[in-house]
Amino acid sequence: MSKLAFLGLGVMGYPMAGHLARAGHDVTVYNRTAAKAAKWVEQHGGRSAPSPADAARDADIVLMCVGNDHDVRAVGKAALAGMREQAILVDHTTASAEVAREIAGAAKARKVEFLDAPVSGGQAGAESGKLTIMVGGDEAVFAKAEPVLAHYARAVTLMGQVGAGQLTKMVNQICIAGLVQALSEGIDFAQRAGLDPERVLDVISKGAAQSWQMENRGKTMVADKFDFGFAVDWMRKDLSICLEAARGNGAALPVTAIVDQLYARVQARGGGRWDTSSLIRLLRDS
Repeated sequence: MSKLAFLGLGVMGYPMAGHLARAGHDVTVYNRTAAKAAKWVEQHGGRSAPSPADAARDADIVLMCVGNDHDVRAVGKAALAGMREQAILVDHTTASAEVAREIAGAAKARKVEFLDAPVSGGQAGAESGKLTIMVGGDEAVFAKAEPVLAHYARAVTLMGQVGAGQLTKMVNQICIAGLVQALSEGIDFAQRAGLDPERVLDVISKGAAQSWQMENRGKTMVADKFDFGFAVDWMRKDLSICLEAARGNGAALPVTAIVDQLYARVQARGGGRWDTSSLIRLLRDS
């Protein structure tokens, strides 16, 4: 069993760290709100630390799941200050490829290894241990970290060098954005046409229209329930990363840009913490 540190106990990090503790690893946690770290220790054992550097000290692998590029820089560099040589820093945050490369450079200067490893699957995937993890970094380093990441994943895949994990996650979010809007339009159309929307979803989910969004969000969208899941605020953060990267590589993202603005309208209505499937609210109110 490895000596691990987990930094960031949000809706994703809290259960992810829990899977590591249940697997028998020695886990030290850090969270900006110390009370949440104390609650985690009470539930899972291990210990909490007052700073990223203290949590990371002597750990074989340090994992973090924080908010955005700024948080990655702050927490990642603070953790590196306490890490021993040849340890591995794994970042599960959805962030830019640029910040991944920046932290990799800072890690290299301290003779620490680094992997960018954003995840997909949402809170439900984190709690069930069935996340999909897309990783950027050195193959030998990946081989050392993969057995640990597998405790909360159904798939862990090396996509290329540092930054490739974040770029792959951008593709994931680009695809989801269009799917959610299309599903919203389909459900709204079905209801306005006088069809039973749940029966429609049951039928078309057995054909070519099937998707994770349809299976997991279709019926809650019909029921107008959005107080769960991946928040609109976070999706807008992710889409801004996608759109910025596209400006750099020349990719055209017309649908993504439109959906981003639709999410801005949801935010303006006070729905920043609603699940991303709340796009349908805009159609119902039109």
